[in-house]
Amino acid sequence: MKSFVAAAVAIGVVCSCASVASAQTKGDWVLGNYKGAGYWFPGVIDTVAGGKVTIRYDDGDKETVPVSDVRPYDWVISKKVECNYKGAGDWYAGKITSLGGEKIGIAYDDGDKETTRTGRCRSK
Repeated sequence: MKSFVAAAVAIGVVCSCASVASAQTKGDWVLGNYKGAGYWFPGVIDTVAGGKVTIRYDDGDKETVPVSDVRPYDWVISKKVECNYKGAGDWYAGKITSLGGEKIGIAYDDGDKETTRTGRCRSK
């Protein structure tokens, strides 16, 4: 009986998370799977209609994607991300060391550090 209750609770938790993820509204800061490439970029929801969400990404791009390609913004201190170091076009892995709006501090795996914009970073 205990395992049945534990399974029911686990299913309830998964279901409640799934409904939260699909309940995005205009103005929410989210992560979008830009062009379906498997990388999650930060942005703000412009519109929600017909199972689709239009995101204005922090780097200025805009895209309409299925709700399944949007998830809640979950970047926190110590989260692993990749950032476009100095905006030069090369992506490097690191961890978030500070967050303040669209400013983000990164400690790269190679020892470099940078304060940049969230629009130059992505997560997997």
